[in-house]
This record gives sequence, C-alpha cells and structure tokens, in this order.
Amino acid sequence: MKLRILGALLRKEIVMMRHNPIIPKMIIGLPIMALLIIPLVASFDVKDVQVVAVDNDHSQLSRRIISDMDASHELNVMDVVGTYDEAMDMIEKGDADVILSIPPHFSRDISELDVEANGVNATKGMLGMQYVVSSAAETLRQTAVEEGRPVDEQDSSVIYRFNPTLNFRHYMIPALMVFLIIMICGFLPALNLVSEKETGTIEAMNVTPVSRTIFVLSKLIPFWLTGMLVVTVGMIIGRVVYGVVPMGNIGSIYLATILLSLVMSGLGVTIANKSATMLQTIFVMFAFIIIFQLMGGLFTPIGSMPDWAQYITYAVPPRFFNEIMRSIYLKGTSLAELRGQFLWLTGYAVLALGTAALTYRKRS
Repeated sequence: MKLRILGALLRKEIVMMRHNPIIPKMIIGLPIMALLIIPLVASFDVKDVQVVAVDNDHSQLSRRIISDMDASHELNVMDVVGTYDEAMDMIEKGDADVILSIPPHFSRDISELDVEANGVNATKGMLGMQYVVSSAAETLRQTAVEEGRPVDEQDSSVIYRFNPTLNFRHYMIPALMVFLIIMICGFLPALNLVSEKETGTIEAMNVTPVSRTIFVLSKLIPFWLTGMLVVTVGMIIGRVVYGVVPMGNIGSIYLATILLSLVMSGLGVTIANKSATMLQTIFVMFAFIIIFQLMGGLFTPIGSMPDWAQYITYAVPPRFFNEIMRSIYLKGTSLAELRGQFLWLTGYAVLALGTAALTYRKRS
C-alpha cells in the first residue's frame, strides 16, 4: 500500500517537474553549459606572462637570456628598457607582470639576477617569477655546457604524479560535478516544496493520510535520480570533450553521488520546511552553498587553510565528496581506501534525511 502511494506521488512530482518552466532547463542546460564553458575559461594555468627586461650588461649572454625567454610558451618579453624606473612604470600601468634586471658585467662575473613580480595577481606573479628564474637558469646551464665549464648538478628532480602536465581541467571537472549536485539536488527540492506552500497546493496533501516520510521521499527521489544524471553527463563531457577519464571505479563515483544527493536534498527540504516564502529559502540555501564552496575544498585546498578552519571543514559534507571524486579521477583510489570519506557522507545523509522528515509538519 505504501509503495503504491509513493509511486502515485512520484508520478505527480515528475509531471509537475516536466511542466515547470525552470526545473527541466536547469537539470539539462546547467550541467551542459557549466561543463562545456567553465573549464575553458576558469583556469589557474598561467600563460603569456608579460616580462620587461632591464639589460645593464648589454652582452651576448644577456641578449641570449632575453631571447630564450621570449621564445618560451609561457613568457613574452614586452620590452627591453634602459632603467629600472621605466620597467617599474610598465608594472604600475599593468603592461608587464615581471621585471628581470640583469646587473652590469653579468657575463664576466655571473651573479644573481634580480626578478620582481607584480603581486596584484598573486598567482600569475608567483608562477611568472618562477618561469623567469627557470628560463634564465636553463640558458646559463646551456651556455656553460657549450663553453666547457662545469655545470652544477641539480640536487633533486621534480615529477608531478597523477597529473603530469598540471592540466587544471583534471582538477576542475570533478569540482564542477560537486558544484552541480549542490545546486541541483539542494536548491531545486527546496524551491519545489516552498512553491507548493506559496500556491497552497500542499494544503491538499496535509489533509490526506499520507505519512510525512512517504511525502518527503516523493519530493526527494526525483532529485536523487537527477544527481545521477548530472554525474553521467559530466563524465561523458569530460571524456569526449576534454579527454578526462576516471582512473578508478565508476561505481564508487555513483555511490558517492547518491550519498551527496541525499545530503543536499535533505538539507534543501529541511530549509523549505522552515521557510515561509521562496525568497527566504533562496537566501538561506545560498548561504549554505557559499560556505560549502569556500570550505569544501572545491577551489581552495583544505591543507592551505588555518588549522581551526580545517577542523570546521569536517562539518561540510561536500568536502568528502570532493576528496572522493578527485581521488578516483586522478589516482584511481579504491572504495576500501576511501571508506572514511564514505562513512562521513553516509552519516550526513542519515542526519539530513531524518531532519527533513522530522521538520515536516502536517497541518489538519
């Protein structure tokens, strides 16, 4: 009997979703647009660093250093000026990112180069400075080899495991799937429920013998299925468009998706149960989403946060889903190795669903 009631309510929810002017477009359009556009434009990859050189040596070596920089893919030598003040003026105007100062008599007595970066854009300035230093060091090494001088052996070699090319898309695409599930499985159930409150259609349900558990499940199950659809679309686009393929078990990705969908939909329904208007629901959900994005490790590494903030992230469920997605995508981590993250997500899912059912009050 309960299954028949749940089936009837699910059919009603699907019909309402199909006739809603916003929900179908968000479910279909938002994942496709986000995954096709955002990885192309939102990237921490630094290219085209604008360099201005101050050549106080005017030697063949200094000219070669500048020429090699200009020939690299990451660096672009904008100009070679005669004084430091001219170079600083270009930095202040935003025409250059890094200043390379070559001291007098550098070719006779090789000393340290002076490299300064524009810190307004911290990421570009820091990486640009490293590119300049690396390029100059490689030119000096090649010159020493050609002249038969001894070359200092490097003490260590750098190998980037799991993402050898440091392609930011491998980092961004799993994060976008987390963001989409937060938005679709959290926002849409909340807006769907509170819209019924505003239109008064929920009053008809309140006078029926349908239990609150069955009612809440009828509101949530369609969006759990939607979360699975979003992840499937994300994996297809990631593979076909960007060549990003999960290294681990896809089944673990779907299991984690189900758990996060339970968490977010339960949170959305709980907020809707306590809200009187759609505007109130939007503001409260938006506050949670901002916290989840900033504290969940989506775009800011948790390890770089202060110690007290890292402890707070254990109260942010997307943190664990994000760790699962990146571990499976980049490292091929097994379900057994991620059992801690899965247990945290399971606990939050039980808590969210229980709270959603308990906060729904039928009114006669």
